[in-house]
Amino acid sequence: MVVTNTAEVSALVESDYDRATEVKAFVESKAGVKGLVDSGVTKVPRIFIRPPEDLDNPTDPNKTQLGIPVIDLKGFDTDPIQRREIIDKVGDASEACGFFQVINHGIPDSIMEEMKNGVRRFYEQDNEVKKRLYTRDITRSLVYNSNFDLYHSSAANWRDTFYCFMAPNPLMPEELPEACRDVLTEYSKQVMKLGFSLFELLSEALGLNPNHLNEMDCAEGLAVLCHYYPACPQPELTMGTSKHSDNDFLTVLLQDHIGGLQVLHNNQWFDVHPVPGALVVNIGDLLQLYIKRQV
Repeated sequence: MVVTNTAEVSALVESDYDRATEVKAFVESKAGVKGLVDSGVTKVPRIFIRPPEDLDNPTDPNKTQLGIPVIDLKGFDTDPIQRREIIDKVGDASEACGFFQVINHGIPDSIMEEMKNGVRRFYEQDNEVKKRLYTRDITRSLVYNSNFDLYHSSAANWRDTFYCFMAPNPLMPEELPEACRDVLTEYSKQVMKLGFSLFELLSEALGLNPNHLNEMDCAEGLAVLCHYYPACPQPELTMGTSKHSDNDFLTVLLQDHIGGLQVLHNNQWFDVHPVPGALVVNIGDLLQLYIKRQV
């Protein structure tokens, strides 16, 4: 069946089926979305089919695309004049849309590429190996599963995820997946250092002491989430990530070169085009609330 309009999507979503049974079977397989793809599915299971209102993404072809600022951090810690210019750019971008990309951020390209490769190695290894880490218990030190909200969302996202907390109390090396253990540890150290610097710049953009946000322990914690989006046989029926906001202080996103990230701004979706060597910075809900209190 080829789905060509929202009416056909509605028919699929509203068809009578036992969702609880389908979810139970999916969870008990411990194979995730990658397991579905490896099994050769040619149709998206109904638990992943999204309601038409979620799939409708009206865009205005005549509207100018939002330019997510790309900020060069070179010299922020050595050149006072350059630092002031960077602070102004960070402040403007944070106020305008809450997103910006950074280059010359200090994390070597080789580490970023190896981080992406390590995540792929984890998901593309034998499923029997991954099953040992699969859990729905979010209190575990490392959680690997598919869709944390699987039991109560209207439709599941077409992705698998593993995440762990790497600060302030990092996991022991033996607790981390062998496929990406070394690079996950090194990448986390690098991101923590960058986060500290970004909070300095954000503090100054707010007209505060450079150490203000760091003294609030904004840079003390680090949760690393590693998403994997397998090829989908019917991408028009589902999504890799549904609309959401990040309820933390700051998110630093390492985006694959393929892209796919979009930002909702003034009720319009805009693409965030990948920039080689760049990281995407997202001002989270908690930091936005704090900024509003300071203004």
